[in-house]
Amino acid sequence: MERPRRTRPVLAALTAALLALPGITALSSAARAADADLARNGGFESGLDGWNCTAGTTVGSPVHSGVAALQATPAGSDNAQCAQTVTVQPDAQYTLSGYVRGSYVYLGASGTGTTDVSTWTQSAPDWQRLTTSFRTGPSTTRVTIYTHGWYGTGAYYADDLSLTGPGASAGQPPAAPTGLAVTTVTSSSATLSWSAVTGATGYAVYRDGTKVQTASGTSATVTGLSASTAYGFQVTAVNTAGESARSATVTATTTAGSSGGTSDLPAHALVGYLHASFANGSGYTRLADVPDSWDVIDLAFGEPTSATSGDIRFTRCPVTECPNAESDADFKAAVKAKQAAGKKVLISIGGQNGQVQLTTTAARDAFVSSVSNIIDTYGLDGLDIDFEGHSLSLNADDTDFRNPKTPVIVNLISALKTLKAKYGTKFVLTMAPETFFVQMGYQYYGTGKWGGQDPRCGAYLPVIYALRDDLTLLHVQDYNSGPIMGLDNQYHSMGGADFHIAMTDMLLTGFPVAGDANNVFPPLRPDQVAIGMPASTNAGNGYVAPAEVVKTLDCLTKRSGCGSYATHGTWPALRGLMTWSVNWDRYANWEFQKTFDGYFG
Repeated sequence: MERPRRTRPVLAALTAALLALPGITALSSAARAADADLARNGGFESGLDGWNCTAGTTVGSPVHSGVAALQATPAGSDNAQCAQTVTVQPDAQYTLSGYVRGSYVYLGASGTGTTDVSTWTQSAPDWQRLTTSFRTGPSTTRVTIYTHGWYGTGAYYADDLSLTGPGASAGQPPAAPTGLAVTTVTSSSATLSWSAVTGATGYAVYRDGTKVQTASGTSATVTGLSASTAYGFQVTAVNTAGESARSATVTATTTAGSSGGTSDLPAHALVGYLHASFANGSGYTRLADVPDSWDVIDLAFGEPTSATSGDIRFTRCPVTECPNAESDADFKAAVKAKQAAGKKVLISIGGQNGQVQLTTTAARDAFVSSVSNIIDTYGLDGLDIDFEGHSLSLNADDTDFRNPKTPVIVNLISALKTLKAKYGTKFVLTMAPETFFVQMGYQYYGTGKWGGQDPRCGAYLPVIYALRDDLTLLHVQDYNSGPIMGLDNQYHSMGGADFHIAMTDMLLTGFPVAGDANNVFPPLRPDQVAIGMPASTNAGNGYVAPAEVVKTLDCLTKRSGCGSYATHGTWPALRGLMTWSVNWDRYANWEFQKTFDGYFG
């Protein structure tokens, strides 16, 4: 029998000898380190650093590992994608993986230079690993990895995302910019400049901690700001290796600007509805008996002869229903007395029972004529639009709030512009929409891209936008409302300061309509915004105690005591408060009025 050869010991000895050589050792170490995790902050332990998310936040539970995970909520036409761009090597193999929870969650890569890839799960009630792989093209140096959900399916979660493969020599991110300064401010913009950074290929501008735009040079103008508002700005420098640390913060305070409608309201105003055409459990209050604290008094209500006539009538409460009602002569005298004291008295059109649908130009013209007659008869200062129910809705093809097509929207805008032109700059125009018609537009607008949504969602937005230069006050009814998603992509419910803070922050910050980042409803000036609250538990759902009213005002005007919601600015010029109603506040011993007076003096 032939003696066996000692192959393995010889090979082992040879291998050991080779590895003892310095050059071979270095080569072997480099080979072992070639495949690395290239995803930045894939576990979301540093918040959303490194990720660009349309509707994402980090949460402490549930998590796959560590102490944080991504939570993102699709809304409207936004699938809540979070993405980052990673530097890679050409013609190299990569594996993308991560853990997800939720329904219809996707993980993928684009810009690979070959075939872009994605993988998904229909349902993951617990953490599920997704993985896919791709090879980069011969000239590909950057790919984008992403995760997203699906439209209208609720929140999804992602954690421990990784892109494994050979790393590229990307160099170092640039240094943080210096010399950041504010060069020009207007009522709606701020221009910034800074010193150039060696090695930077561009810059990113942050407003109050949120990236708002990029710049190729060393200056930028940030627009869409609110008047009389302080903003904090920072700048970073970027190149192919990444983004620098943020610069020092500079503060810019926008100018006061011009006021829509009237310029002689007090800096902080109290607005209330007076039951002038009906009686209920709160009792009838004469106009002359309304205390001087009330700066704007809305006479409730003028109503149409039919839903589509456009013919508005204001019938004062008859003595058979309101025994203590004053005569027409005394009522008109009270209007003049209020005006002499610097107050504004308006006719409010609509209300819960007054459906107004200007479906035709004839209805539009009747609206202008009949409203003018009411204003002239009683010598009023202007008009409040309180369209509720089915007064406003959007046709299926009406998808751009800047360019509405629906007749009831177009005709209302035209009618209000005509009234404004007729009565001039002192004409007071206010609106009191429900949250469903305004803030709900952040998630849904009209029937939606695929149909099936309530066509009233966001239907006030085109009216507000078209009349923003003429609008004196917008006081959304933060009551009788369902939960509404705020800019933190969390749902907020009535009953505390949090709801009022989140809803008002949306008006003063602006928001993408139906989640479309290219279709942003711009912010209103703070002097155009008052917060609508019920005066008492009898007045409507959503009453909050005086302490919660104060907490709301502290947060929005001082950025103090905001609780869990982080506002996007500070607005000391916030105009004030609105309530339903003067009558119900009187019934509650003037609690709401006293809270306003105690806060604003």
